[in-house]
Amino acid sequence: MIRFNYKRLYACALSGALMVTAVTALVPTSAAWAQVSNLPDFADLVEQVSPSVVNIRTLEKVTPQADQGPQMDQDMLDFFRRFGLPIPNLPHQPMPPNHPQTTPEEEQPRGVGSGFILSSDGMIMTNAHVVDGADEVLVTLTDKREFKAKIIGADKRSDVAVVKIDATGLPAVKIGDVNRLRVGAWVVAIGSPFGLENTVTAGIVSAKQRDTGDYLPFIQTDVAINPGNSGGPLINMNGEVVGINSQIYSRSGGSMGISFSIPIDEAMRVSDQLRATGHVTRGRIGVQIGPVSKEVAESIGLGKPQGALVSNVEAGAPADKAGVEAGDIIVKFDGKTVEKSSDLPRMVGATKPGTKSTITVFRRGATKDLSVVVAEIEADKPARKAEEKADTPKMSKIGESIGLAVSELTKEQKAELSIKGGVRVDAAVDNASRAGIREGDVVLQVGNYQVTDLKSFELALSKVDKSKPLGLLVRRGDLAQIVVIRPAK
Repeated sequence: MIRFNYKRLYACALSGALMVTAVTALVPTSAAWAQVSNLPDFADLVEQVSPSVVNIRTLEKVTPQADQGPQMDQDMLDFFRRFGLPIPNLPHQPMPPNHPQTTPEEEQPRGVGSGFILSSDGMIMTNAHVVDGADEVLVTLTDKREFKAKIIGADKRSDVAVVKIDATGLPAVKIGDVNRLRVGAWVVAIGSPFGLENTVTAGIVSAKQRDTGDYLPFIQTDVAINPGNSGGPLINMNGEVVGINSQIYSRSGGSMGISFSIPIDEAMRVSDQLRATGHVTRGRIGVQIGPVSKEVAESIGLGKPQGALVSNVEAGAPADKAGVEAGDIIVKFDGKTVEKSSDLPRMVGATKPGTKSTITVFRRGATKDLSVVVAEIEADKPARKAEEKADTPKMSKIGESIGLAVSELTKEQKAELSIKGGVRVDAAVDNASRAGIREGDVVLQVGNYQVTDLKSFELALSKVDKSKPLGLLVRRGDLAQIVVIRPAK
């Protein structure tokens, strides 16, 4: 007879149920399976977009040196190099007396890049640096047809160029919306890295609005981009172009997982002008600017570090006529907030010359709206250096509390610097010296108080709290900046 231990049987059943539950918990749910099955498959996307991507080769004309004697052909040179053999010196043979001394120009490969078809009639977008300096541009389609291209226009500031080939019925790309592109989204690049045509690489968007010091904000990705990818498209998962692959960060010359693409909306604005006129027209207001640090913002009561600090206003420029002053912080342009100094050139540059715009400046503790008529951009003018006069002006001792010895400006000094007032720094010691102020600088503002002469300088110092960091607007040559003097500990 078989006897059962019901207590032990119950325990085993319970433990078995727990085990089944635990195993069941390890099995992916339907939602989890759906998530796994949704991993990106780029095959259809690549098949859709690849015919619109082209390879671009550039040639340059060179004049070979005459009378070099017999030369070994490239195949033979490669043979000796591949097997590590010494390259023989061929005997020099003089040219016959009646041989012409001039030699014809030869076309040599200059570089390889990528591009993509904008319109079915042969308009192609690429990078300006891909075609810069080229004597001939050759475009190869995915069906292996090759065309000589005409450069319609190239803009070095944005690194955008448009070339044209004589063809019709070409597959044009679809243009995407950069504003809807999200950090972390999958993107694909197609191009010719190291001349390897129609190479596809994929990754994600690492950052947007990346400021690298260039004229445009970039899309940063971890897509593998290498030399030859320049000018090729960055594509979203809808098969739309959202950028032009332009730059990489690299210590080796190859991909290191940091690449930059020009946003397609900015590129299209440039290409529209290139296609219409062959060049790009941008606005300017005639100011030199710098960033606003946290220290500066706190010292003048701005609240947070934003805007563009005006270090110089070009005489007679639109900003000068509008009343912009050195030391102003431009916080808005046409109602749009200037978050960082690099935003302003992009905003102004995108404005059509002749447009009447509004500049909002933060000046001595308050904001002020100024009306400016945007002019057309021109070459930067070199900064002038003011020469100090050997006078013996009246001096002040009150500045010693912050480490400064200052004196009145002469009429000649004011005229030379094109300013109405201020005081000249004759010596800077202790805290002022550590802040970077030096002899010859001109103090235009103390805190949020304007300085016109010694009396106003002394009055301003008597009003500020010298136990806290103090911001001074200082002019050096043609440039002005806010310098923060920290109190002695």
